[in-house]
Amino acid sequence: MEGFHQSPNIYSSEVNLKVKNLDYALTFYQNIMGFKVLEKADRKAVLTANGKTPLVTLEQPENVIAKEGRTSGLYHFAILLPSRADLSVFLRHFLSTGYELGAADHYVSEALYITDPDGNGIEVYRDRPSNEWSWKDGLVDMATVELDGNGLLAESNAEWTGLPPGTIMGHIHLHVGELRKAEEFYTKGLGFTVVSHYPQAVFLSTGGYHHHIAINMWQGEGVPAPPKNSVGLNWYSLVFPDASERESAMERLKQLGASVEKEADYYVTSDPSGNQIRLVL
Repeated sequence: MEGFHQSPNIYSSEVNLKVKNLDYALTFYQNIMGFKVLEKADRKAVLTANGKTPLVTLEQPENVIAKEGRTSGLYHFAILLPSRADLSVFLRHFLSTGYELGAADHYVSEALYITDPDGNGIEVYRDRPSNEWSWKDGLVDMATVELDGNGLLAESNAEWTGLPPGTIMGHIHLHVGELRKAEEFYTKGLGFTVVSHYPQAVFLSTGGYHHHIAINMWQGEGVPAPPKNSVGLNWYSLVFPDASERESAMERLKQLGASVEKEADYYVTSDPSGNQIRLVL
């Protein structure tokens, strides 16, 4: 990993998901995905890869309802593994479970796609070295082509022991109702730069990464936010390099008409489609 997920960049470090049945979801996230439980309460579990850093938190709301079709919210959260060998080990393990899996080569990365029992999308990927990425006019060349699965499997025959300690949150990909409004929020408000376009989708980053955030309108234009008690995204975090950078972003967000509220030692805002964000240091 090359430092795209550390200061001075802005990046996501954690995602909080609502699930219908916490114990059932935990079975998937521990046995299939390879997370460890950091903390657990009756309706909440904090998951980690290294035994100390929260990556995914699962919560079971009161009167929870299943995910509804055609709303804004999470498309997927993306777990970034330290190496291709780690992705190889993960793929072999995952194939042994018989769980449904998708895969793609994006030029900048190799990725596997999974859906949890509640319909939350997950990407597990490894980055190619950034000196192998192709840029033109400020945009990075990305595509979706067939993954060399056999080549990936041949990379390592190490035993599966769960997610490696160096696993981090790589990026967040969101459904939005209005692409231009969301793009303005993330660029003019939060300070991200557009680095790639795809039909009805925009990819954004800081520090020359291929993307820390992606937004798409694939659920349809003007789709509403899901009900508060629906399974799906509760919030995700954005880590700022310092308090001054965060303060500047909050002022820009307010100028765009976005609400920013202080809670504990972080601030909370939502993009124009209702995707909630915790602004943390």
